[in-house]
Amino acid sequence: MRHNKKGRKLGTDWSHTKAMKRSLVAALFLNDRIKTVEARAKEIRPDVDKIVTWAKRGDLHSRRLAIAYLNDKELVREIFEKVAQGMWQDRPGGYTRIMKLGPRKGDNAPMVIMELVTEPCVPKAERKAAEAKKAAPKKAAPKKVAKKAEETKAEKSEELAEDLGFENDGTVEQIEAVDAAEKAEAVEEAREEAEKAEAEAAKEAETVDAEKIEEEKADVK
Repeated sequence: MRHNKKGRKLGTDWSHTKAMKRSLVAALFLNDRIKTVEARAKEIRPDVDKIVTWAKRGDLHSRRLAIAYLNDKELVREIFEKVAQGMWQDRPGGYTRIMKLGPRKGDNAPMVIMELVTEPCVPKAERKAAEAKKAAPKKAAPKKVAKKAEETKAEKSEELAEDLGFENDGTVEQIEAVDAAEKAEAVEEAREEAEKAEAEAAKEAETVDAEKIEEEKADVK
């Protein structure tokens, strides 16, 4: 019977399990990433969090506890130096990330990649505020442009109504007269633009002809 034996069954006895967990934790801190079985990765996660918590305390007792667990003074020194330089200071927990790779060929064991989370932690409230701030101008700009276009159109219609001599606003006659005037103005503008384009094209043709004549004269000489 397994009385008072908490934790996952990893297929080994207690001493082998303890040594294997210590070896995996040391490899993770050395390489920042390891590939292992999912059950083993989940089993060593509390030990990794515990060592980072000791490093955050930074006192002599915590350093001795980390050395007793890892049996590597140089590795413990590196971990404590990284934490002293600011790593994980803004992160209250969750120092590891597990990414699933799928079953292993052979025994079909679920494989994962476990890595240390080193990027800075941004609070959820600040992240949402930044996203809302970025999205707000994009939504507000089209409304302002549309409103400005409507105001310009209304002002133009009022000016046309005044020019045509209408005093009462909103009558059918006024609306029809304003629409007809707007269409006439649009036709007149299109005609002016066409004439302008024709004049520019004629001017360019004359310039080209003059250049050709000058080139011919130069060739003759």
